[in-house]
Order: sequence, then structure tokens, then C-alpha cells
Amino acid sequence: MEPSSIGHSELIINDKGCIYHLGLHPDELADTVITVGDPDRVAKVSRHFDSIEIRRQHREFVTHTGYIGPKRLSVVSTGIGPDNVDIVLNELDALVNIDFNTRTVKPATRSLNIFRMGTSGASQASVAINSLVVSSFALGLDNLLHFYQFENNEEERSLLAEFMMYLGLDGDALHPYLFQGSVSLLHHFINGFTQGITVTCPGFYAPQGRVLRQSLAYPQLIDKLTGFQSGSRQITNFEMETAALYGLGRTMGHHCLSISTIVDNRITKEFSADSEAAVGQMIQKCLPIISSID
Repeated sequence: MEPSSIGHSELIINDKGCIYHLGLHPDELADTVITVGDPDRVAKVSRHFDSIEIRRQHREFVTHTGYIGPKRLSVVSTGIGPDNVDIVLNELDALVNIDFNTRTVKPATRSLNIFRMGTSGASQASVAINSLVVSSFALGLDNLLHFYQFENNEEERSLLAEFMMYLGLDGDALHPYLFQGSVSLLHHFINGFTQGITVTCPGFYAPQGRVLRQSLAYPQLIDKLTGFQSGSRQITNFEMETAALYGLGRTMGHHCLSISTIVDNRITKEFSADSEAAVGQMIQKCLPIISSID
């Protein structure tokens, strides 16, 4: 049976043969991908490459592909939020697993190693400003993954059930989902990293408990999240992308891991005196690790 062709409105390829939003041709993407939120951060990562072969930009999506030694890597900006991660992950997957000529899924699919390097706010007083958190699990408060079919493993189901029982939400607004990061990638990030559960929020203000003028629908949510503990696991930080990355990566068969620089602490009310320097230190610490992974 011949594989079915994907419609032109579903897989949008421009007249240069590039995927719609990222503006990339399939041969311009490496098997190891680093995602960053800020388009300006792409160059801050790629400046450490030994060579850069590809530079592309379309809208907020910037991609540099190059080498560190023999290792080929791509760094891609996602912009902010789960909706942007949806675009980027789907198009990264299409670049490696769909034949652009026949518009069909390739018979043998490839798995990417995808590392997010981002900024985040701590939810525990013990998590220091400018320190690095690696997300062993990610809990999504957005609704993105509910539009996809997925299966959780037993550990994920148990942890999510424990969280839901603890939180005791009685409204219809929140239907969290939870995914584990890549275990095979995680074990490379031990020394100098705090491991924990990362909460992905669908916004920066009310979804993360920030009050400017409006009142909050869930004023105790941040305190409740901070207090959650399952064995030695606790919620260490808040941000806006990781759960979407982990969930979509699972549905597509990619290996994903998120590393965050802590730029503020919601408990101690501190903010980094030099967040750009802290991000630079994260890049310099993580790149040698990432480039050494087969």
C-alpha cells in the first residue's frame, strides 16, 4: 500500500523547498538541536561553534547550523510559549521524517536530540539565582498536548495523579499534563545542575501568579505548586515551553531535555543582577556536554 500524500495546506513548503515557518531545507538541520526562546540568543550560542555553515531567519525563527569539532549542531529560536513550540517541533520533525518531494512520511524515521536552553523563575527558596535547573519532569498548565493523542508511562501517570489529588482544583480551567525528560540525556547533566519538576505556564502574568491590576482566578496556585512534593521530587521552577517540548517530543519519538538558568526567585523575590552573564555561563557549561553526546 502506497503511503498517503500530505496535503499542501497541512505541510506548507515554500517555492524554495523550505518548511513554512522555519524557512529551512531538510539538509540544513542537524540531528542535535538546541532551542532557545530569544532570537538574539541563537548567535550567542553559535559564536562558540568552530564553524557555521547555515544561517536562516524567518519571522522570529532564527537557525544557525554548524560544527563543534566533528559534531554537527543546529540552534533554533522558538519565541515564547507552548504555541510557538508547537510550530517549531512539528517543523523540525517534518524536516527529518517527511519526504518533501513525495510529501509522504519516510519509511524509516529519525530521532533528534533536542536541548532547550532557557531562562526560568525558581519556585523554591533553595534554588539560587543564576543556578542551573535541568527538568527531570515537566508539568503543563497549558492545553497544547490535549490536542494530540499520547500515552504516559506508569511513572508519569502516578506522579500526575498525585499532583492532581494534592492540588484539589475544582474549576474547569486547568487540566494539567505531565511528561518525563529524556533519561538517556539527563544523566549527562548531574554535576552543577539541580534536577526537578518544571511547571510550564501558558502566560507570564496571571498564569504564573503575578498581579499587576487584575485579580487572579487562582490566587493560591503558586503557593500550592511550591508546596508539592513526591518523595524527593519537588517543583523547582516555572517557565513557558518545557512541557510542550517534552510532550511533543514524546509523540514524535525525539529525545528532549530542558536546561534553565534561574533569573528570578518567586519565593525570595530576587532577580538576577546580570541575567545575560548567567545565560552566557549556561551556554558555556552546556555546549561541551551537548557536543560530546553521540
